[in-house]
Amino acid sequence: MAVIDRILAPNSAFQTRFFFLAKRFIAGQTIDSAIDAVRRLNGEGMKATLDFLGEDVVDRAEAERTRDVYLDMLDEIARESVDTNVSVKLTALGLLIDRRLCTEFLTDLVARAASNADPFVRIDMEGSALTSQTLDVFEDVYTTHRNVGPVIQAYLKRSPDDVERAIALGARVRLCKGAYREPESVAYQSMPVIRREYVRLAEALLSRGNYPGIATHDDLLIETVKAYAGEHGIAKDRFEFQMLYGVRRDRQRALVGEGYAVRIYVPFGTHWAGYFYRRITERRENALFALRSLFSR
Repeated sequence: MAVIDRILAPNSAFQTRFFFLAKRFIAGQTIDSAIDAVRRLNGEGMKATLDFLGEDVVDRAEAERTRDVYLDMLDEIARESVDTNVSVKLTALGLLIDRRLCTEFLTDLVARAASNADPFVRIDMEGSALTSQTLDVFEDVYTTHRNVGPVIQAYLKRSPDDVERAIALGARVRLCKGAYREPESVAYQSMPVIRREYVRLAEALLSRGNYPGIATHDDLLIETVKAYAGEHGIAKDRFEFQMLYGVRRDRQRALVGEGYAVRIYVPFGTHWAGYFYRRITERRENALFALRSLFSR
């Protein structure tokens, strides 16, 4: 893993020279390129969530820079009138430095976002070592700003309790399977079991939650959610499907054609390698696409 860590480091030669590999999954390196990608998605009937890539920040100045990029991004979204909100990783806002600092910076973003057409700010979930801290910061900010909500990862064994807590608060949840390597002590390892847990949590959120984001590319889960919503009279405007930029584009368009709300997670920025690595290791077709990109140059 030490070799992988060096390759994925923010200032590595790989990250500087090989961005072309990630272009399918990353909407460029600037706010302007990301806004252009959102505009194209809006033209196809989809909403978006913009994410400035970065995590594991341990320098206050870098955390401030991330906050300032998000503030500029929120202003640009308002100027360009594109249909998108934003998401952020708390370690990019200084969670590893000081929780109070991170809470202050997140509050700055949520307060600025409140005046946008879509004021919502999604807090991305990271590895399980940070789950409790992330949810604690979320609740701190949620007491005064309701336009913020967390991601919950279905493979974590603690997630049923976290979903119930979010439902009780009336908070908007993005439900995903989970993309980090976690030990068996905290996360389910078998895909059939992860799917079972995902369905269990999705049903709770659909029935009792506040406009959940059903984040998956898994056809089995998509069809199960559609069937459950239909059988229980849950209208299509009470939830949305969420998918990743550049992944399953055909499925994205098909869901829109069926009348479902679809939101695309659109990452951008220069610190793309860690995100890209998770994408190519979670789906075989993503890895094959990256290899074709490499050899077609």
